[in-house]
Amino acid sequence: MKVLVTGASGFIGRVLCSTLLARGHLIRAASHSEDSLPPAKGLDVVTVGEVDEQTDWSAALLGMDCVIHCAARVHVMQETETDAMAAYRSVNVDGSRHLAEQAVAAGVRRLVFLSSIGVNGNHTNGRRPFRVTDAPQPIDDYAISKWEAEQALTAVAANTSLELVVVRPPLVYGPGCKGNMARLLRLVHSGIPLPLGAVQNQRSFIGLNNLVDLLICCIDHPAAAGWTFLASDGEDFSIPQLIRLMAEGMNRSSRLLRIPLPLLQAGGSLLGKRHEIDRLFYALQVNSGDTRAQLNWIPPVPVEEGVREMARWYAERQAS
Repeated sequence: MKVLVTGASGFIGRVLCSTLLARGHLIRAASHSEDSLPPAKGLDVVTVGEVDEQTDWSAALLGMDCVIHCAARVHVMQETETDAMAAYRSVNVDGSRHLAEQAVAAGVRRLVFLSSIGVNGNHTNGRRPFRVTDAPQPIDDYAISKWEAEQALTAVAANTSLELVVVRPPLVYGPGCKGNMARLLRLVHSGIPLPLGAVQNQRSFIGLNNLVDLLICCIDHPAAAGWTFLASDGEDFSIPQLIRLMAEGMNRSSRLLRIPLPLLQAGGSLLGKRHEIDRLFYALQVNSGDTRAQLNWIPPVPVEEGVREMARWYAERQAS
């Protein structure tokens, strides 16, 4: 199959491209700039520049059967935009709609959209795990823009022959990860005692290789067209359990201290980090049973193996 991958130079896009190539697909990688992707045998790279409602996708879409749309404006920790919501919508909503419309004109059969579990909400405290049938409840700007993008793409598909598949993953881990997962790896590797031993939340995650496998499954599975799928490894962990797995992968001690949660929250308030502390306590569980059943899909990499592999990668990188 001929597949266009957008966001090909990103954390997910790079592994997605290499895996598609290894499985015999013909790949075109849409990249922000000419030097953002290393050369790879068999990889056709097309530079598209900024993703918004003005992007010209014609050269990238020519002859493609399917698009996996990973390009997005993701969470920004130190926001500099005066209107962050407008910035998210420009890329994630308007840019995605524009891509879908051009894909239809180019005769592309299917578009697989990488969304976010944030569309369902930002936690499952006091409730059952998220299911695909739940009413969307996005909270932050990023999640809202992803939900609006899903609706925009659904509208395009409803009036054309384009087959839309939506995948909503939780936090993705693996070698090359950034954001909160990278910060946690850094803390574990530092060896400093972490006051998180008393946290008892349960979180769903998905390994990079498992997410890539699911996205590839969606490019031609006959039961995928027109559906939204929640993604996860299928086994949930607390933050302390995740830290212990990381420490094992680094051959280090986890050094967890059992500090009462109210004390942690009070300390977070004093430091102006109360929101970040509270997020560590959130439960966020995903029921991906419908995804497995409909696609007959099983995550190929066990979560313990995936987390340890990520931790080994981090430790080796620090040693080099």
